[in-house]
Amino acid sequence: MSDSSTSGEPQYAAGVAYREVTDSKGRVYRVGESDRDLLGHGRTLMVYLPWIAMMAISVSEYAYGSAEDTLSEAHGWTQSNTFWILSVWVFFQAGIAFPAGWMRERGILTARRAMYIGSALCLLGFFALSHLDNVLAAIFGFGVVGGVGSGLVYATCINMVGKWFPERRGARTGFVNGGFAYGSLPFIFIFNYAFDTANYHEVLDLIGVYVLIVVAVCAWFFKDPPKNWWPAEIDPLNFSGNAKGAASLAKNPPAAKQYTPKEAIRTGMLPLMWITIVMTAGVSIFGISFQVDYAKEAGFGPLVAASSMGVMAVINGIGRAVVGWLSDLWGRKLTLVFVIVVLGLAQFGVIWAGHIHSEWLFLFFAFLSGFGGGAFYPMFAALTPDYFGENYNASTYGLVYSGKLVSGLFGGGLGSMAVDAWGYDGAYALAGGISMAAGCIALLLRQPGRTRVRDITANPQPISREVV
Repeated sequence: MSDSSTSGEPQYAAGVAYREVTDSKGRVYRVGESDRDLLGHGRTLMVYLPWIAMMAISVSEYAYGSAEDTLSEAHGWTQSNTFWILSVWVFFQAGIAFPAGWMRERGILTARRAMYIGSALCLLGFFALSHLDNVLAAIFGFGVVGGVGSGLVYATCINMVGKWFPERRGARTGFVNGGFAYGSLPFIFIFNYAFDTANYHEVLDLIGVYVLIVVAVCAWFFKDPPKNWWPAEIDPLNFSGNAKGAASLAKNPPAAKQYTPKEAIRTGMLPLMWITIVMTAGVSIFGISFQVDYAKEAGFGPLVAASSMGVMAVINGIGRAVVGWLSDLWGRKLTLVFVIVVLGLAQFGVIWAGHIHSEWLFLFFAFLSGFGGGAFYPMFAALTPDYFGENYNASTYGLVYSGKLVSGLFGGGLGSMAVDAWGYDGAYALAGGISMAAGCIALLLRQPGRTRVRDITANPQPISREVV
């Protein structure tokens, strides 16, 4: 059996023996090839390279708010204009995940090519933000083109680490996902202290070039494992071998089969995940959008600087890594419910802090909201292949992640309507209630096709093949 393909599939070294074993559910595991056999080096590189690329593109979302005032002054935009530029960016960043995954799984788009295209589109996005005064042109250039570019990089990086670490994807997915938040920290400082109408062209152009170079260099080494690949040091039939991997598998057993996107939808679990991410991401976006305004309303002006987006970005990113590691110990579903409940309680805590005028409590709950508001993303990224397998994860996770485009487009606007109608207390109470409802929905999630943790047995006649 050959792994070469004219459709752009990765090429593997000849003469490396592997075999395929099938469990009682019919799932196939390709075992025998080590990561060094396939890559020429350890698979750890497939964690650090996606992490670096994610840090590079994080400037587009998490540092944008720090640049808004200068952009408005330089281009003559209103606050509403800058809001819609970012909203459109979020929509296309999330929306490209499924079509990109669909193309990758059909060999139309390789991981490396997706990264190259994404890096070039990110560059064009920053050029548009730098040189286009017309707001509609900027919305198209940065919001549409730049959003698609960042989405291609984001989806490819998350999918890559999940494929190479099927037995311990929680901690690694969380680590990579965290880079998308705290990677923006240097640019937040640049936009706050070294960005004005005299140099904005140079700063934005250089950032675009930086993103292009970093992502393209990382992309050069990107390579997917073969379909059904399983690490040689872990026995997929009894979870023996590497102690950490075996412990994680006991809490998060592999998917019962490789589900296609249509099959994943029919299980009922993918729609539940989509609804949960819509609700949770909406609460997260609401908190980010109105935290500073509420702080001013409550008279916490002197401490707003202390709760700047820089600190929030660090907490958001570190939280993603922590819960990824925690999910390998607790199990993905339990950790997801925990994160969503924390996010919900934080919204009520902000109201309480405002009522008693406690600045320290406000900071505590604001940071707790930042923690919960980012930590659920890697949980969905890890839970999706846990439930539906790795072979179609690019498109199945794309479907789940598409829930963010709904939240991104309407979260801030609906939040503003709630504030106008019921005030900040009412809006925050509504956000907390939505998060708690999302936690209840998450409790309904279950791995399709599997009734017991260890219900797989070895194929009595495993297939042994050699790559030619």
